[in-house]
Amino acid sequence: MTDLADLHAEYEFLDADDRYRLLIDLGRALEPMPEPLKTEATLVRGCSASVWVYPTRREDGRLHFLADSNAAITKGIIALVLKTVQDAAPEAILATDIEGALAPFDLKNQLSSNRTQGIPNMIALIRETAARYAG
Repeated sequence: MTDLADLHAEYEFLDADDRYRLLIDLGRALEPMPEPLKTEATLVRGCSASVWVYPTRREDGRLHFLADSNAAITKGIIALVLKTVQDAAPEAILATDIEGALAPFDLKNQLSSNRTQGIPNMIALIRETAARYAG
């Protein structure tokens, strides 16, 4: 997958419709989340669409997140969020300024508030997971 800086460089030159397409493509590229993991326990609260996030811990201690949504653009937003933390050590995730990494995409002004309202909850869930596994 392309890194966040390369994605932003591409994103910034696109018009609104193409930005939506880029987000949808990012969502399609997410690793599939098995249906049995889409439960009430993995559901992210406060999102207008259904969003599920399931953390796994690798043998080396790094965290890997499976995620999905029933809305294509929301799934793309999840993919952007995961690009900032996927397969990182819990301590590195806690030290990552996820909001700062996403700020150049200006999602709040590019997308409706319904699409972005759950982002803080996704980020909080990722940080809580990292805190549980840290040190």
